[in-house]
Amino acid sequence: MDLYISVFSQSCFDINKKIIDRFESFSDEDFKAKTHLFHGRYENLYIDVEKLPELELIINTAKENASKIVKIDESKLACGFWLNEMQPGQVTTAHTHDDDDELLSCVYYIKVPDNSGDLIITANNEKTIIMPKEGMFVFFSPATLHEVSENKSEESRLSIAFNFGLLED
Repeated sequence: MDLYISVFSQSCFDINKKIIDRFESFSDEDFKAKTHLFHGRYENLYIDVEKLPELELIINTAKENASKIVKIDESKLACGFWLNEMQPGQVTTAHTHDDDDELLSCVYYIKVPDNSGDLIITANNEKTIIMPKEGMFVFFSPATLHEVSENKSEESRLSIAFNFGLLED
């Protein structure tokens, strides 16, 4: 697999505004869990799809592309996801997703103000900077070290992260 694979989806891009509007109306009680507290921010916000049904198209599109990349039938792929909101001044620290049996990781960009942080992937001691765009998926190995630079905009940035693995029998 290449270091990363980028895919744009117009149909997903077209529903971003609905997701943003609904997300901005949520309270803490709407999330089923919040994890990874770093620098005063929960990096992972978990929500049931029933509370944000527009996510279904994004999840299905991500799973369809993941299936092609890892060459495993979609019906055999497990998919975990979480939302990530970065306020101005925040970063996401360097990390990997290879804790369990993940086959592939991905991020989808919902809201990306100018200067709201780049995805930085490190492999073989070289950094690759990816400028995110709304409607863009970026797929990469879960063992790839990655981080997000500081959100230097005046607005929050919103994305969805995914891990794909094999369904258990």
